[in-house]
Amino acid sequence: MSEAHLLQDIFTRRFHYVRLSITDKCNFRCQYCLPNGYECKSPQKSLSLSEINHLLAALVELGIQKIRLTGGEPLLRKDLVAIIKTIKQYPQINSIALTTNAYKLHHILDECIDAGLTHLNISVDSLDEDNFADITGSNKLKTILNTIDYALDSPLQQVKINTVLLKNTFAELGQFLSLIKKQPLDIRFIELMETGDNQPFFQENYLAAHILQDELLAQNWQAVIAPENSGPAKMFAHPEYNGKIGIIAPYSKDFCTNCNRLRFTHLGALRLCLFGDDSFSLRHLMQDATQKEDLKNAIINLLVNKPKQHLLSKNIHGDVINFSQIGG
Repeated sequence: MSEAHLLQDIFTRRFHYVRLSITDKCNFRCQYCLPNGYECKSPQKSLSLSEINHLLAALVELGIQKIRLTGGEPLLRKDLVAIIKTIKQYPQINSIALTTNAYKLHHILDECIDAGLTHLNISVDSLDEDNFADITGSNKLKTILNTIDYALDSPLQQVKINTVLLKNTFAELGQFLSLIKKQPLDIRFIELMETGDNQPFFQENYLAAHILQDELLAQNWQAVIAPENSGPAKMFAHPEYNGKIGIIAPYSKDFCTNCNRLRFTHLGALRLCLFGDDSFSLRHLMQDATQKEDLKNAIINLLVNKPKQHLLSKNIHGDVINFSQIGG
């Protein structure tokens, strides 16, 4: 196996992308994730800047080219800008992305961009203030939309909106489409996924992704071929719109076929599948630069455990209680 493709599993899937959770804390209480608000699940502290740096040093030598910072809410890390600067030190990484609720992003967005941030995903689950507050527990929709406008005028390479597909958000489809008619803004609708914490909410609000797809096709949106290694979203474009629509449908057949990402939790555990039971703590190998080869070998050897696909269709969601634990 070549140096550039050291991270390959037994199903010949290659991994160039890591989602790194830097905290499990969150200042929202989204009904599908943290309906009761953040509760500390572990006395351990999140990975330090030094530990993150040691992890990055190993990952880039394994062919990783993209890092996405997730949470929890990554903006709650006071050293977020320093983390981005640390990632930027590695020229092998050509994409530094952030997924955030953007509640406080306007205060430090320029600093993040100067530090090296290239891509931004902002979670917006409704464009109606009352619905947004009901879903997230926050009344900051206007602030977040203003931040999106500001980000679109920034040097960022790409700005996207992430929207969990719910019955209520589907009812707002016209509003979401209006948002991207004149702006180069992609919206990705993510099919609601069941976890240990959200089962009643899931039963009441789940909407199958194919219903949205059928509606887009009925409105003359056309499926477009996504670039190689672009991820699981099925993209749609319309000649009268500047933005595109993406649909991420984890319950669809063959969703995992082209999986290209690995996940590290905020405690330094390698998680091979979002909805699996396997979580391998590697934090003890992130303490010193001399451990780099051991860390690389551990990651390579653990890939044999990556499953071919998740079992959501059988109502098996692994040990996921909520997404803030693992940086969904």
